[in-house]
Amino acid sequence: MTQQSDRTQVAIIGGGPSGLLLSHILSENGIDSVVLERQSKAYVLSRIRAGLLEAGTVQLLRDYGLAERMDENGKSKDGSWITRQGLDSHFIDTHKWTGKRMMVYGQTEITEDLYDARERAGGNILNEVADVALHEVTSDKPHVTYTKDGQSYRLECDYIAGCDGFHGVSRKTIPADILRCYERAYPFGWLGIMAEVPPLPDLVYAYHERGFALASQRNRLLSRYYIQCPLSDSVLDWSDDRFWEELLARFPADVAAEIETGPSIEKSIAPLRSFVAEPMQYGRLFLAGDAAHIVPPTGAKGLNLAASDVHYLSRGLVEQIKSDRPTHLQRYSELALRRVWSSENFSWRMTQMMHVFPDMNGFDSKIQHNSYELLLQNEAHQRALAEEYVGLPFEELDALTLTAA
Repeated sequence: MTQQSDRTQVAIIGGGPSGLLLSHILSENGIDSVVLERQSKAYVLSRIRAGLLEAGTVQLLRDYGLAERMDENGKSKDGSWITRQGLDSHFIDTHKWTGKRMMVYGQTEITEDLYDARERAGGNILNEVADVALHEVTSDKPHVTYTKDGQSYRLECDYIAGCDGFHGVSRKTIPADILRCYERAYPFGWLGIMAEVPPLPDLVYAYHERGFALASQRNRLLSRYYIQCPLSDSVLDWSDDRFWEELLARFPADVAAEIETGPSIEKSIAPLRSFVAEPMQYGRLFLAGDAAHIVPPTGAKGLNLAASDVHYLSRGLVEQIKSDRPTHLQRYSELALRRVWSSENFSWRMTQMMHVFPDMNGFDSKIQHNSYELLLQNEAHQRALAEEYVGLPFEELDALTLTAA
């Protein structure tokens, strides 16, 4: 089979939010890219994911002209509620403590906005490609091979961005003796349903002796609810009636009374995992998003971490390609991982505080209870939680370091 050749400045593996956002930002800075996505556009747009955006993510989308629909249809949030059985509820007041607001806007909508923006700009997005492989990533002439519609292709490039998720090929390209992976699997999952009913005014996280519950939202007429369940459960074990009964039992009575139930239009069980791969760069290959890290959804950090990766990576690529300034690109992994580990830490602590663990003993339960009481009683704890929840600011390299470089 004859192999056709093409060239771009940045080959982007993965057409989800991180890959599309990176492609858009590079295009806005006059840098060419090609996005290679294994699935169809329809499949990518059908994936239902989290939709609580940090203040930094909201601003990033606005800075690059991607916020029109978000500002029109999204819901600005001053914070979220957390509750614990037998104790007062607490509002994580991000606006009070930080002056910043978050935004509820679904990942599906963000992905649709990104596809629209790339198509309007004539961006090169290739869906339904197969057999993607990365080559010579430690040389100054890396390339990618793939097949599409039975034809073999070779894509020459200057840099490769691995935005292809946890199961993608990019991370696996880094040799095993260099790649270090850190992981914690949690002994429960989240059973989630989508229902076409009005959501609660705010997100509500709930701890109950029967397990965690979450009231979330996608838009004004679409609600997303979750309950903690054993990993051995199947969605077939959970009728809609059983789900609603269990969900309402886990919220305080005043919150449960406000929940409107209805037939589910989607139902799934997701395991919870914490995962980090280091380093996030190898030669001219750079990992971003789920290719490099996974967080449990308790802290609402997954999509936001992908956006911060893209912020750091796009800045480095633009400076290197346009101005021959290598410092930010050389230190991409260092900068990105500091934020990754901060978010992993926050998500782990939120998960620890809000879930029932099967192996918890009396001491563990008392510590968990005390952690919540300290939050209720101590403004320093409240401020710290709000600052982490709304999102830490993007980090800058020290000016002296930049000057020395």
